[in-house]
Order: sequence, then structure tokens, then C-alpha cells
Amino acid sequence: MTTPADVMKMAKENGVKIVDFRFCDLLGTWQHTSKSISDVDEEIFEHGVGFDGSSIRGFQSIDASDMLMMPDPTTARLDPYTAVPTMYVVCDLYDPTTRKRYDRDPRGIAQRAESHLKNTGIGDIAYMGPEPEFFVFDNVRFDITNNASFHSVDSIEGYWNSGSENGHGNRGYTTRPKAGYFPVAPHDTLQDIRTEMVLTLEELGIPVEVHHHEVGTAGQCEIDMRFDSLLSIADKVMTYKYVVRNTARKHGKVATFMPKPIFADNGSGMHVHQSIWKDGANLFSDPNGYAGIGETGMHYIGGLLKHGPALMALAAPTVNSYRRLVPGYEAPVNLVYSARNRSAAVRIPTYSCNPKSKRLEFRCADTAANPYLLFSALLMAGLDGIKNRIDPGDPAEYDLFEADKATLAKVKTVPGSLREVLGALEADHDFLLEGEVFSKGFIENWIDYKLENGVEPANLRISPYEFYLYFDI
Repeated sequence: MTTPADVMKMAKENGVKIVDFRFCDLLGTWQHTSKSISDVDEEIFEHGVGFDGSSIRGFQSIDASDMLMMPDPTTARLDPYTAVPTMYVVCDLYDPTTRKRYDRDPRGIAQRAESHLKNTGIGDIAYMGPEPEFFVFDNVRFDITNNASFHSVDSIEGYWNSGSENGHGNRGYTTRPKAGYFPVAPHDTLQDIRTEMVLTLEELGIPVEVHHHEVGTAGQCEIDMRFDSLLSIADKVMTYKYVVRNTARKHGKVATFMPKPIFADNGSGMHVHQSIWKDGANLFSDPNGYAGIGETGMHYIGGLLKHGPALMALAAPTVNSYRRLVPGYEAPVNLVYSARNRSAAVRIPTYSCNPKSKRLEFRCADTAANPYLLFSALLMAGLDGIKNRIDPGDPAEYDLFEADKATLAKVKTVPGSLREVLGALEADHDFLLEGEVFSKGFIENWIDYKLENGVEPANLRISPYEFYLYFDI
């Protein structure tokens, strides 16, 4: 276990001049403040760093703004992107008056979820394996005023550039919509950039299993980290986003985790593989069960499917998320499970018969999700399924994207808008309150924030497409 003394030794050995203190805000973005190494010692890990919580999205009101960051020494890393030698440390959030954990700290929720799992006696560790997708663009422009709005994204890979005059000659190798999965260069122009991202992640202690171009045109990518325990992998997702964005910037490009930046092509999801273990054994594995999954795993699936609509408020938490969650773009909208079937909300991978590899994949989430909140909510839904022995029903052994209307009419689907899933969360959140993992106040604040800063302002804005539809009506 890394101690404060170890961190100070690491700083001295690497000539660190600046220490950067970071925490995750409500929506899943790192915030930070920096100190000179001359103002940092071992005591700062005990006394913390103060900041104004009223200036952070979804946090405190101005009359109770003082908050405290408590650095976690196990998270100390050297920042690979700063000109001056800098070390960053991820922090937990506390109330400076009561010295209690702040109930809106996403990292604290993940820590409580892990503790709750142990307290149930069901298992002692939950493993999560997220697969974040993202786009790397060459140019992004957008604006919105009272009398105008537009957005424009561009990439040399974009199929719309097949006839462009770019001043350097057009080489013709663009990627057709939905045709970006696995082609080599010259179609894939991002191999070296992704490799640099992978090597940087590995330098930061994050093992990577694979990277590749994804289905979408215009630079859609995927880099898959090796699975880890819930809190640890959530920390790694935060680092992952930092590395992806800053490596792209280093090369004069821009990376985005926006779920659906391009019309009529695949959006970016974040499928999450899950399993629960106890005493070194995978509780989901049973060679005699469906696709190698036993009763415990099936009940876990039952919990995911039962609470699916409410989970979406944390798994796909933006208005833009529901541009992705539509049939026809490999986005699973059907709340069923199956082996191998990527059109189902829950898939059971069948690559291996090894009991250690048996897991469930929840496919509805996207990369706009706060990883601490998402992984915690998935675990809580699954535990509720195990506790109440929820039957997930029969598997869907057919292509849900191509099924007829009569078949689909019998299949439960995720709601089609952010407003609807927030309503589902309001009606169904008791499973999240178990073990005080989430609080009632947190849920209410999340719903209010998303309505006031997502649903309602988006509904007020006029889109260019409305002019196409209605200007000459």
C-alpha cells in the first residue's frame, strides 16, 4: 500500500515541481488545483486541500461552499502532459465541518458500493470491464445564439470528404458509414495515435488488452483496458479519458466521448463486463448453466433488466445519449439477455469456457456516464436481483434488430429520452439506497440537475432541422 511518505519520495526522485490535486465532479469530469512542491508534505494527506464547492457543477450552494479534498496516496502518478514535472493525486471529498464524506462525491459512492457488496455476504469483489468508445476529429465547430445555431465535425477519414479539395490532393481512402470496423491503413489513419495512447496508459499502470478502429466513419476508436475492481477501474476510466483527450490534442486533433456526434452512423457506447467473486471463485460461472452462467449470474441479470429504465438515467445520462439509443446502429435498446447476441441489452460472451472468464456485458451505457456512478448502480441492480431471486426470463436467441413487429411488441425496451429515464429513476431507486450507497438527496439532486441543465434547455432550443421541416409550411 502506497503511503504519504512513498508519495513524497516519488516526487523527490522524479524532480516534481508541482502537485496537482484532482477530484471527479457530479457529471464525471476531473477538476483540479495545483500546489508547488515546496507547499506539500506528508501532512497534506491528513489535513487536505480546501476548495469552493459552490463553483462545481451540481455540488454545494454558496452558503455552504467550503469543501475539502483528501488526497489518496495510492493514486499518485506523474503527469505525462505537463512541461514542468508534475505529479497528480486523486482525492476524496469531505465536509470540513463534520469531517464526513460528501454524499455527492462519486468516488465515495463507488467505495460504499464495494463495502456494501462485502456486507451482504454475497461476494467480496466486483469486477468491471468497460469498453469506452470515442471519436478523434480533425476539426470541430459549433455555436448557438438567439438567431442562429450550427455544428460541424470533420475528419480526413469522413466519407463526406471523398470529393473535397483540401489543397494537398485527395487520396480517396475515406471510410463509409458503418464500415470502420478493423480495416488497416490507409483507411485507418489513427493507428499510431492510438498506440501512443495505449503506451501512455501502460506507463500510468493501466494494462490494455486491445485497440482498434471502430465501426463509425470519421475516426471512431476503441481502446479496451483490462478489467479491475469497481473503484479501481472507475479511477482508470478517468485517467483513460484524460490520456485520450490530451494525446489527440498533442497531435493537433480533438477527441470526444459525446455519445452521438454524427448523424446516420454508429454512436459511442461503453459496454460494461461484470462479475462477482468470493474467496477467489467466480460466482457467475456454472458449466451446466445457460452459456456457462449459473443461478447467481442469472438473478444478477434479472436485476439489471428489471431496473434497466432507471439505470439508464446514470448509464446514458445526456439528451444526446438518446440519439444513439435507436434501432439500426448497433445500440441495444431491448431489455433482454442472450449469449453472443449484440442486439440484447445484456450479452453473455462465449469466447472462452474458462470459469474465470464468465461474465455479463451490459451494452446500453455510453461514454457520457460518470464511471463511479454507473458501475455502482449496475452492481446495486445486480445485487437486488440476487437478493430477490429475480428471474430474467428466457434468452433472446434471434436478431432483435431484424425481428418483426409482433415479436418486438413482446420485448421491453429502454425509454427513448432523458426525461423518461429520469422519471423511471424517480419511481425506481430504492435498490440504490441499500447500504446507504446512494442517498435520497443525491438521487433528487441528480434528477433536478439533469432536468434543469439538459432536458429543459435542450427542449427550448431550435434546431436547423426544424427549418428544413417547417420553414415553408
